[in-house]
Amino acid sequence: MAYILRFTQEYQPAHHRAVLELEAQFKELERRQPDFPQGRRYQPLASGEATHSLIWESEFASLADLQKALEKIETHPKHTELLAKQSPFFTTMRTEIFKTLDL
Repeated sequence: MAYILRFTQEYQPAHHRAVLELEAQFKELERRQPDFPQGRRYQPLASGEATHSLIWESEFASLADLQKALEKIETHPKHTELLAKQSPFFTTMRTEIFKTLDL
């Protein structure tokens, strides 16, 4: 069974470019540090989310691995610095955890 961690961040449309430029720096952080949680990014086109939303998600083998990843994200200085720059553009932020079903 796997677990998915998802961050959904709705941002002010006027700051689209700034949000994505900062998100590219988050991606670079992931690329440079393979032990950092690696995620995929999405922008909704047809969804229950606003089109001016940014979604990051990653899959983990266990809930313990997911919790370790969250801890690393929350305590990493560069991540904290980038989030401080990006979060003023957000109107809402949500963290979700999903359990995959092996049916």
